[in-house]
Amino acid sequence: MQFQLTDEQRALRDTVRSYLRDRFGPKQVRELYDDDRSDGIPPALWQALGEQGWLAVLVPEQYDGLGLGLLDAAVLAREMGAGTVPGPWLGTVLVAEALRLAGSADQQAAHLPQLAAGEVKGAVALLKPGSSPTPAGAPATARDGRLSGRLDFVEYACSADLLVVASDDGLFLVDPRGAGVTCTAQEALDRTTRLGSVTLDGVPGERLEGSTPELVQDLLDRAAVLVANDLVGIARKALTDTVDYDKTRVQFGRPVGSFQAVKHALADLHVGVSFAEHAATYAAHAADVDAADRQLAASVAKSKAADVCRDATGAMIQYHGGIGYTWEHDAHFSFKRSKRLEPAYGDAAQHRERIAGLVIDAAPVASTG
Repeated sequence: MQFQLTDEQRALRDTVRSYLRDRFGPKQVRELYDDDRSDGIPPALWQALGEQGWLAVLVPEQYDGLGLGLLDAAVLAREMGAGTVPGPWLGTVLVAEALRLAGSADQQAAHLPQLAAGEVKGAVALLKPGSSPTPAGAPATARDGRLSGRLDFVEYACSADLLVVASDDGLFLVDPRGAGVTCTAQEALDRTTRLGSVTLDGVPGERLEGSTPELVQDLLDRAAVLVANDLVGIARKALTDTVDYDKTRVQFGRPVGSFQAVKHALADLHVGVSFAEHAATYAAHAADVDAADRQLAASVAKSKAADVCRDATGAMIQYHGGIGYTWEHDAHFSFKRSKRLEPAYGDAAQHRERIAGLVIDAAPVASTG
């Protein structure tokens, strides 16, 4: 089992963290919150993601990618969460991953280089809202290669160039601007993203040739692992900022962080965040090595990350005192990002139910003879 990053992955983490800290921060996040008219994708940031190769992390080298694994992508996702980074990074990476896993050679050659370079923005619609993270939750139906259905809360749907849709007949590539496709913007609690409702009315789609139910499940698990890593990035940043603040905020003549009740609460959060970090790291590693417990690991990571991030971002607001509840403070950025991602690709309760099923199915049958 691997619960730690390699030296190369730590170097990648440090590079991404430094780059984002120097070029993107709360000021830019607040500008997105105040701008209802933009597509939510800062052009300079998106260009940088392409130039740095961070959109190409899972794309094979033969298609101008880095050819790295899910754990490397998880490192990026964690820093995206910590930095409250906007834009369709996740959707673009997942479209590329769907093509890598299930696309034909022609489909890969046609799309992967453009996705890797950031020339094409991707979006995915893999589950109906509230459904369990299995292929049965596909939001579209396919009949003779034509797709119908309503795809709600799709991130960056209205600005995407390429859409991957899960249906009852596998995964399909869809042109978001094609005939029969309509996209309507939906209000988002987290203004660092843009949501859209996509209606498909007999839309022709290009089926990914290898998209079996097992492969769709694998893609859902990989998506859940990346979201789990985004969540633990948010949680660690929220905890760190809270500890730093409570070391300097003085009440009753002493720092708030010196009070036992506060210290114990933050110590408990540190334990929880650390557990979630290790679980998310292992889940990505398990996917990379095709481990027998990779599905279990994905659900453990997502359920724990969702719970811990909820607690850490809530504590961030609480332990910042009155200022933490104001619009002017940055704490709500992390809180709202957490609320957006907690239910993504299965909420904590759904993944705990899945864990129970996987454990029970794997348990030996007791002999009564």
